[in-house]
Amino acid sequence: MSANPASTAADSKPGSGFRIPKVPFWAQIVAGLVLGVVLGWLTRTYDIGWLHTTLDKVGHIFVQLLKLAVAPLVFFAILVSITNLRKVNNAARLATRTLLWFMITSLIAVAIGLAIGLVTNPGSGTGLTPKDGKLPEHAGSWLDFLTGIIPDNVITPFTELNVLQIVFMAAVAGIAALQLGEKAQPILSLSESVLELLQKALWWVIRLAPIGTVGLIGYAIADYGWDLIGKYATFTADVYIGCALVLFGVYPLLLATVAKLSPLQFFKGAWPAIQLAFVSRSSVGTMPVTQKVTERLGVPKEYASFSVPFGATTKMDGCAAIYPALAAIFIAQIFDVQLGVGDYLLIAFVSVIGSAATAGLTGATVMLTLTLSTLGLPLEGVGLLMAIDPILDMMRTATNVAGQVVTPLIVASREKILDREAYDSASSSPVDDEALDAEPQRVPVAA
Repeated sequence: MSANPASTAADSKPGSGFRIPKVPFWAQIVAGLVLGVVLGWLTRTYDIGWLHTTLDKVGHIFVQLLKLAVAPLVFFAILVSITNLRKVNNAARLATRTLLWFMITSLIAVAIGLAIGLVTNPGSGTGLTPKDGKLPEHAGSWLDFLTGIIPDNVITPFTELNVLQIVFMAAVAGIAALQLGEKAQPILSLSESVLELLQKALWWVIRLAPIGTVGLIGYAIADYGWDLIGKYATFTADVYIGCALVLFGVYPLLLATVAKLSPLQFFKGAWPAIQLAFVSRSSVGTMPVTQKVTERLGVPKEYASFSVPFGATTKMDGCAAIYPALAAIFIAQIFDVQLGVGDYLLIAFVSVIGSAATAGLTGATVMLTLTLSTLGLPLEGVGLLMAIDPILDMMRTATNVAGQVVTPLIVASREKILDREAYDSASSSPVDDEALDAEPQRVPVAA
């Protein structure tokens, strides 16, 4: 969004008054991170009770505001995204290619996670024992996963925030609307209006991310401290290194070789979504920003409005591939269980097929319990990882969201519907909140 030349000239006149320069959104996030670390350290070092409570409340309120819009946002986003496919030539081909690349990148990510785990042995020498673990309050299994897709009624999934069931109902409603054709147009118009309303409201919450960052990071440092991280040092490093290899290695390589796109342009365009995902720990909460940056990078709006919501609930390279692979090895070593080649293949299978269980929300407990139950590993191992989970979840979610942008770029490029001028222009202007406010151009989708 360019500045008005007349107003700029007026502001520069003598006596027009001092104008406070606007701080870019990324800089606000970085400032929040630094301030959160400082306040968290002060709280833990000097045992400042009121500050500890304040940080907890600030972070909790920010996450609750994000979650408040999740259920209706997912429903209407999936419904509208499916019906928008009617505007796209070769819609079935695009959807199939999107799902295929979701699976390919998930397999690469889980292979990296397994390789790092086998090399570093993250469960060895931690000082942790099986007694340190505890059973999770909610466990996931394949039976729960398969039977839990279909809800008993239309209300409970929204009240209990069961995203998988919400996705199922939205998909059914979207397909039914496509079959009805013009008769469903009033419902579709209402759904599109509600979706825009929800995205606008959620965008207001996203503006509060710098404040939420202070609370979330500060509370994590104050509550967990560096001592706890030390016990999980190898495992924490493994998760961050694995995610970094996918985020800064695999994705750029795929963009450069498969899509013939500049990785630097990708990071310049997608960075607002990646940094917000790191802070919020929610793929669904980041979804409006993810879709904006995907469209700004040249992906047609009609295709992006399908691929991004679909990816926000199913594309989880960090939470559903790297993390469960490393966690399974970590827990097996703590409980002295030997894993074989068959077990590693099972981990890969679960990562590709069961990733929808993560639901795009903070944490990956359901996916982890699903993996452990499939391998027959003790579910008490989940309790070992819960304390460190918020710190791990930041990097995992950032990787998830990056993958949710990369896949549409690869598919759009290979299908020759990507606006390469829009992609290349990502480096010509700074990416900040003003740029994100600009309405993306609609790119015609060719056959």
